[in-house]
Amino acid sequence: MISTPGKAIQIYLIFITLILLSACNGHKKVDVSNIPVDVTIQRFDHDLDKLRNTPIQPQALALQKKYGLFYQDYMERILPAGSIKDTAYLGTLKKVFASKDYNVLKHDVDSVFPNLDKQNAELTDAFRRIKYYFPKKTLPNVYAYISGFQAQTSIGNGYFGIGLDLFLGANSKFYPALVDNFPHYISRYFTPENITPRVVEGILREDMFPEQLKDKSVLQKMVYNGKIMYLMDQILPDVSDTTKIRYTTAQLKWCNDFKAQIWGYILEENLLYDTDVLKTQQYFNDAPFTPGLGEKNESAPKLGVWTGWQIVRAYMNKHPDVTIAQLMADDDAQKILNDSKYRPKS
Repeated sequence: MISTPGKAIQIYLIFITLILLSACNGHKKVDVSNIPVDVTIQRFDHDLDKLRNTPIQPQALALQKKYGLFYQDYMERILPAGSIKDTAYLGTLKKVFASKDYNVLKHDVDSVFPNLDKQNAELTDAFRRIKYYFPKKTLPNVYAYISGFQAQTSIGNGYFGIGLDLFLGANSKFYPALVDNFPHYISRYFTPENITPRVVEGILREDMFPEQLKDKSVLQKMVYNGKIMYLMDQILPDVSDTTKIRYTTAQLKWCNDFKAQIWGYILEENLLYDTDVLKTQQYFNDAPFTPGLGEKNESAPKLGVWTGWQIVRAYMNKHPDVTIAQLMADDDAQKILNDSKYRPKS
């Protein structure tokens, strides 16, 4: 097919626009293939299930030795079966193995995740990128478990855990019965594709760069969240923005369409320096929409997170000499805002 000149120009402009959007989003895909990091998610769920067919006490001790602190955290906090210092918890385990609910759930987990090859490859690439930017970082062991819908992810000393039963897919038969704890606007992201982004985000937020208690103003919280999201851009260069921030395509489009109005609303309502958590948490928490913005509840949630992300992207685009480590160490939110020159236009 031969394109007409008009179509050729249009295609060229679309191509250029996509390049510019990619640059503006701060995506910089570096080569990390030579970094000696390889991730294999250990199937604790499979190892645990083997206890049902063996003398349970000696095998439980062997499992405890293999998984260390995670074994204790799982038994006492995630399951919970009871203190591992009291062998009575093994009786609780036997009851779990014998229950219909456990066996039905295990069947579905094994059906969706016969292996974790895809996640191993994704996390290997992501962990190599973490090492690229932070060479001294000691990376955790990664374990997969069944939580009984108690914990999607968990983090402890030297490990990061993944609750596979909360990544079964948005249409899993289990989630409608859990709507009180996990409304649909949350459970629609309980998909296998979300495992790697949630692991990376958990490591960044809970381990490497936890939010400081002194950072209470909306501006400080926006910039903190923006830095986390920008770092996710670098560590997960092939993951979509919708997945990173947990937006629908329509919500992301709404933010881009109304970015000037969002910024104007933040300024007009004098929100930047507001420290009232009860008043401002709605701009950072998961929700179906943001009250007070948009028509017919069509606004996106977490507008503080999204706006902070755009501020940090703008700042880094204007300051290519600033390293990722320097960005994460800079706690002057006002300076980052000023130097970003963030002035969105419709």
